[in-house]
Amino acid sequence: MARFFTAEHEWIEVDGDSATVGITDYAQAQLGDLVFVEVPAVGTALAKGKEAAVVESVKAASDVYSPVSGTVTEANGALEDDPALVNSAAEGEGWFYRLTIADEGELDGLMDEGAYKDFVAGLD
Repeated sequence: MARFFTAEHEWIEVDGDSATVGITDYAQAQLGDLVFVEVPAVGTALAKGKEAAVVESVKAASDVYSPVSGTVTEANGALEDDPALVNSAAEGEGWFYRLTIADEGELDGLMDEGAYKDFVAGLD
């Protein structure tokens, strides 16, 4: 499976025409302790770069954007009961949603892990 990253600190792990999406460890660290996560409902059509989810922390509320266009096939219901799961496992069990990718060509503009690490290093 290939994993890609956005400049807005979302990650997407691609497996064929399906993908899992979440926020990066860097993003959760910047947000602080999460107290609320709203993920999209199954069947929701998402557009690349548009709002897909909402996170609220003790510091701020923030939108999470979809790295690609597609239709949500699964939402991580565990985040409703335990939003802090994103803090403890942002790039694992703290995933937000899964979707069917509408246009695989939209992956072309995303960063691989090395490029994302370089991008984040330039932010400090």
